Amino acid sequence: MKKLLIFLCVFQIFDCINGFYLPGLAPKAYCKANKASPTCKPVLDVFVNRLDSVESVLPYEYNRFDFCQNNEEKSPSENLGQVVFGERIRPSPYKLNFLAPSTCNPVCTKSYRGSNDNDAKNLRFIKKAILLNYQHHWIIDNLPVVWCYYTEDNRKFCSRGFPVGCYVSKSGVQKDVCKLFPQYNKPDTYYIFNHVDFEITYHSGENEEWGSSFLDEGGRVVYAQVEIKSSRDNCDSGTPMEIPGDSNSAQNLEIKYTYSVKYKQDNSIKWASRWDYILNTMPNAKIQWFSILNSLVIVLFLSGMVAMILLRTVHKDLAKYNSVQNGDDVEEEYGWKLVHGDVFRSPSNRLLLTVFLGTGTQIVIMSLATLVLACLGFLSPASRGALMTTALVCYVLLGTPAGYISARLYKMFGGERWVMNVFSTALVCPGIVFIIFFILNLVLWVNSSSAAIPFVTLLALLALWFLVSTPLVFLGSYLGFKKPAIENPTRTNQIPRQIPQQYFYTKPLPGILMGGILPFGCIFIQLFFILNSIWSHQFYYMFGFLSIVYLILIITCSETTILLCYFHLCTEDYRWWWRSFLTSGFAAFYFFLYSVHYFSTKLDLRGAASTFLYFGYTLIMTFLFFLFTGTIGFFASFWFVRKIYSVIKVD
Repeated sequence: MKKLLIFLCVFQIFDCINGFYLPGLAPKAYCKANKASPTCKPVLDVFVNRLDSVESVLPYEYNRFDFCQNNEEKSPSENLGQVVFGERIRPSPYKLNFLAPSTCNPVCTKSYRGSNDNDAKNLRFIKKAILLNYQHHWIIDNLPVVWCYYTEDNRKFCSRGFPVGCYVSKSGVQKDVCKLFPQYNKPDTYYIFNHVDFEITYHSGENEEWGSSFLDEGGRVVYAQVEIKSSRDNCDSGTPMEIPGDSNSAQNLEIKYTYSVKYKQDNSIKWASRWDYILNTMPNAKIQWFSILNSLVIVLFLSGMVAMILLRTVHKDLAKYNSVQNGDDVEEEYGWKLVHGDVFRSPSNRLLLTVFLGTGTQIVIMSLATLVLACLGFLSPASRGALMTTALVCYVLLGTPAGYISARLYKMFGGERWVMNVFSTALVCPGIVFIIFFILNLVLWVNSSSAAIPFVTLLALLALWFLVSTPLVFLGSYLGFKKPAIENPTRTNQIPRQIPQQYFYTKPLPGILMGGILPFGCIFIQLFFILNSIWSHQFYYMFGFLSIVYLILIITCSETTILLCYFHLCTEDYRWWWRSFLTSGFAAFYFFLYSVHYFSTKLDLRGAASTFLYFGYTLIMTFLFFLFTGTIGFFASFWFVRKIYSVIKVD
């Protein structure tokens, strides 16, 4: 009960941190045109982000479509994380005068002639976007513009994007968004949403520095919502803008893009909490509670088992072993003490093991640093691309611990190919990730996706790898090799001891298969929300929950590996180095299987390119998760084995 109360207190602390918001920019004040000043803007700029779809992994830049565009203004600067994620924020031709309601403002008119190949190509691309349910993502004052609608069970749902259009099949079945508009029911027809109604909610000044006249003349934006409509002639027309589905017929069309805007004052919404209406649409916290409590039960169960082993079994073994040494009778050694002369024998493929452990240490520290910054609010959804930028920068700057750990362990194992160890630590694991990433980027280039990293940015990533990370790995390796070799508690015999016949359940493969289940079991519910944020384009902001799950994962990996390591040593099998790494690292295999299940049950991706990209990115995540969990399991077992063999008396 006491442990549960402590857990609940810790959770409440993280839950408060979870709601903490550091937007990364100062609030902007807006006012009417006649009240404009250097501290008060009269115009709301609407920016457009990339278009994406839950039915395709390929996002596209707004300018890739034949929509109304603004080529006169410069695009906002992008950080490294935005470029890697493929976010392309561009200025739009939509300009909203603050507190100046307007109706049916024309933006532009796009004409398409069936005899023109370029027009036909642009129109086909728009129809493809409608068919795959691509979504607009617009931004006003660094807030995503949301689109709200009511579902069939009369529940309000808000999305941070709105669709390009909707399609009615040849059989007259309304697909996706068309179900919300019963009047759009003509068979084999595409309906494009070419009119938007903006509703801007603002918070008027309550601060004396704004001035009393500012209360009625301006404020800060706290909410931005749109309603969408398909209209042929004008905004109020009941005739929708139809695009025939027959691609063979010559289509001569004119699409007029218009918008209306109205303003609403609401002082109950504070500027600092204006993201709440978006974040509250995320999955219910009760499910998160179930995830945490489920993981907590697993950890408490494992903690009890390991505590029992450490306090009773190991203590009993130590007492028995040491009492035999002090007595007059000499008994034959047995159990895990019997292999004291072989337990620290250098493993096979020690170079590869140390490379994995060095890079795994780098990933563990990087993930911890990123998670701490996220819990403090520095990586909130308002700071677009900050999460990926922080992770990349942390990984690059943590080359020194990777080289140091790899060198220290390699020297302990008696390795002599020091140069190979240094270069392998710096190049092997990052090289595997980069090769897969480069192949995926080629697929994105071929498909003209906005997620394709430009060649210049690719060179910048290579520069960070070879000019920053690699020298830091060299420095860490130099410091590691300068240190004396780690001394183990017992000496290693020259001739390896023969391992007795093992039972089926004590063989390496069954132990590894069982060892990966429990670490995966404590995270798989949280994993659903993470995959949703990646592939279903949802915001992930519950870093308080994630930090608790992160700690639970570390504890579970450690205890599971220690438990199985002890069992194998008791059967006189001293080959624990690789087994400790693979036991917890095998949780990555279950992670991959769950990703396959998620792909087959939760996603409806179309096209070979999307499927290839999904499994390519999943392979990268699986490999990184393998290094992360494997490293935790190895060092937990390393500490445990050194601890128990340091307190026994041997001849």
